[in-house]
Amino acid sequence: MRRLFRLLKIDHIGIATTSIEEGLAVWRDALGLQVDSTEEVAEQGVKVCMLAVGDTHVELLEPLGPETSVGKFLAKRGPGMHHIAVEVTDIEASLTELKNKGARLIDETPRMGAGGCLVAFVHPSSFNGVLLELVQH
Repeated sequence: MRRLFRLLKIDHIGIATTSIEEGLAVWRDALGLQVDSTEEVAEQGVKVCMLAVGDTHVELLEPLGPETSVGKFLAKRGPGMHHIAVEVTDIEASLTELKNKGARLIDETPRMGAGGCLVAFVHPSSFNGVLLELVQH
């Protein structure tokens, strides 16, 4: 099957954690990964910390409160992999194509994410139980 939109690479793997410092004890201190950036993304209710792994990243996600999506994820499942993010060249065209193919979109239109990029999420029911994030830099 031919892809109509272009996937560039795995941009990052999101890891839900109760605290960035707790996550850093594993990803930075035990594995030696370097922190690229840390910021709060209030719109999504998270504090994020990006750690470089080659040309991709591990993104630590700390909820800003229990009512946020990451807060609810942690309450239900505990710390662990939250999502996989893929970089696309045209996020709006990618969302349209996925919707036309029957994917269940969480975000019908892109929103601002960490690092000032556009992001949109696709429901795990459309991707074998994995929350998929599309990212356009």
